[in-house]
Amino acid sequence: MFDLTPSPDSLDPIERASIDEIRSLQLERMQWSLRHAYDNVGHYRAAFEAAGVHPDDCRSLDDLGRFPFTAKEDLREHYPFGMFAVPQDQVSRIHASSGTTGQPTVVGYTRNDIDMWADVCARSIRASGGRPGHKVHVAYGYGLFTGGLGAHYGAERLGCTVIPVSGGMTERQVRLIHDFRPEVIMVTPSYMLALIDEMERHDLDPTDTSLQVGIFGAEPWTNDMRLEVERRLDMHAVDIYGLSEVIGPGVANECVETKDGLHVWEDHFYPEIIDPESGAVLPDGEYGELAFTTLTKEAMPMVRYRTRDLTRLLPGTARPMRRIEKITGRTDDMIILRGVNLFPTQIEELTLRTPALSAHFQCHLRKDGAMDSLTVRVERRSDASPGEAAAAGAELADHVKSNIGVSIAVEVVEPGEVARSAGKMHRVVDER
Repeated sequence: MFDLTPSPDSLDPIERASIDEIRSLQLERMQWSLRHAYDNVGHYRAAFEAAGVHPDDCRSLDDLGRFPFTAKEDLREHYPFGMFAVPQDQVSRIHASSGTTGQPTVVGYTRNDIDMWADVCARSIRASGGRPGHKVHVAYGYGLFTGGLGAHYGAERLGCTVIPVSGGMTERQVRLIHDFRPEVIMVTPSYMLALIDEMERHDLDPTDTSLQVGIFGAEPWTNDMRLEVERRLDMHAVDIYGLSEVIGPGVANECVETKDGLHVWEDHFYPEIIDPESGAVLPDGEYGELAFTTLTKEAMPMVRYRTRDLTRLLPGTARPMRRIEKITGRTDDMIILRGVNLFPTQIEELTLRTPALSAHFQCHLRKDGAMDSLTVRVERRSDASPGEAAAAGAELADHVKSNIGVSIAVEVVEPGEVARSAGKMHRVVDER
């Protein structure tokens, strides 16, 4: 596998700063951001006053815990532009969520916000192993979704050549990878698997591609998925994290030399881990829900935004900034099955450890009388016989029972029968 360790002199100064320097900068920027939100967003002024706090009360980073949370419902309540903190003529761009589960959430960017976003995405690509002059195949969706344009601007800022393919047209994606020979691909991990399958259908050896690193985000994925992709492509698979409400992709990223969690770019985004039930701030190292306060955003500052992502904060390693552990679950994708909590990523992990089964699966929830039932539809690997696959299905059901503590049904299907997605994979199909 390629050695993509960066030289120390290629890093931004803040990536070499001391913890004290980072904390001092964070406090200065946090005080500005709280004041900016209070002075310019009616929602924040009302929420701060209801909580009995004022921006002047933030005298240390620990004081942030006194301020109220922001939730997705707040953005929907003030749809479309009620959370903006600058006049409309200062908003350079607007992005929005799909709105498939309710009112879309709308986010705005000033020119400075877009520059900052390009900077953190460039930093993320470099941390992943991308270098100036590399060709970057961007297979995230373009448009209102933040993924494609965030990756695009970051790659250009780093000095890369951008191939703006967007999502879909799988056969064409494979042809362009073969013909254009990019070193980097940015895509969801589930769609990367679809691209690998397409390569193999055309008798192309995935290990012979020019790709040196894949930067995967937009959906939770496990270290077992990393090993699967790296084995089949002979390249590095690196995790990128972001969400549109905070900025888009580029909030945090793994470093290719360690792959031990995602370093948060703490000069722009202040992370907290909170108890999902009580909202209490948890110490570093404890598992809980991730919340972010933006430190430099102008158009739409976020104060203690609840991401619903479950993880923990860990000390820095390859960079001095703290890491978030790989996110493998969200409070809103948790399945409660007969009193047992489970996440699709747990199914993914156990599936990838069952040799005759592929990583293409979906969880189907149904009512079985008064009880909920779960059937995992999973494809057999193309090199596994139907008999081997059937035995593997029974083995997977046993693994789920022994590791998670709940009984499920497993339906093993032929390769290609589980629906593919060019964006985020829909792992749970609720048929109740």
